Amino acid sequence: MPTTAELKEDAKQYIRYEKDRKTRIATLTFTRPDAQNAVTAGMRLVYADLIHQANIDDDVKVLVIRGEGKHFGSGGDLPEQADMLSESNQDVSMLREFDMDGADVTYPPKDSFRFLHGLTDYYARGRAGCRPLQEFKKISIVEAKGYCYGWHFYQAADADLLVSSDEALFGHPSFRYVGWGPRLWTWIETIGLRKFQEMLFTGRPFTAAEMDKCNFVNSVVPLDELDAETAKYAKACARSRPTDTVAVQKTFLEIYKQHRGEYMGSLLTGWVEGMLPSIRNDTTDDVQLGDEVFGRGLNNVVKDIDMEYPPEWRMSRSNRNKP
Repeated sequence: MPTTAELKEDAKQYIRYEKDRKTRIATLTFTRPDAQNAVTAGMRLVYADLIHQANIDDDVKVLVIRGEGKHFGSGGDLPEQADMLSESNQDVSMLREFDMDGADVTYPPKDSFRFLHGLTDYYARGRAGCRPLQEFKKISIVEAKGYCYGWHFYQAADADLLVSSDEALFGHPSFRYVGWGPRLWTWIETIGLRKFQEMLFTGRPFTAAEMDKCNFVNSVVPLDELDAETAKYAKACARSRPTDTVAVQKTFLEIYKQHRGEYMGSLLTGWVEGMLPSIRNDTTDDVQLGDEVFGRGLNNVVKDIDMEYPPEWRMSRSNRNKP
């Protein structure tokens, strides 16, 4: 099993970070288009490191986060988590995600509550790479296109501004296979309770037009205008008040978000996710993440479930064109 250092070193090929000292605009691009920019554990850790770096760097005032290719991103790399989600009693160490794999530390056994909850609770911290934008004291802009699913959906909700193409789709596959995701509270706050309940209970993705009605996005434009629209927002933010003023503004907004319970929501969802081993299916036809999914093949299971939804509610673009 690769070490944390090896995971992060491998991940660097999938994230490109650039900054323009003159404009003080930095750009972080996910460069794994062949995998729809799905993020590995190493990519999450590198992502957290780069956001922390940009937060301190006086050459950076605005951070743009985007994806190379057709999609912003389809979420986490699930095959990487197969051992963790396996129903076998064979112990698995998750220390690499905590950057502790070289330490004299024994990871909790698989049949303990702490085995899974320790990790899902850790995801509530910025350094884990799930919510670092909540702690970012500069201006963050996410450019969404194609799929904006799972982990990438977290970043879209956490960013200060969101510019989207009109063909983008937003949602979380885990609503279909697990029932929750680490940013439930934030999504309720940004989408609104009624519409988020629809996304949660139906498991369907929302279009950019629907997210615009929810006030989730700042601007929706045709795909061929997306880069220019994002650049317009980034340049205006970079030209606005000094970075010190931005830090004051962001501190105010962070206090407001914590008053609204953002971090408490992360902790609560981490606790809920830790209950996954206790969740039981209603029937043999139900599917949840575990041995069955990886045994049958993740792509096959996802496709079969997706085809049970109305065409306009399917997560896969290709499946949406099928009867």
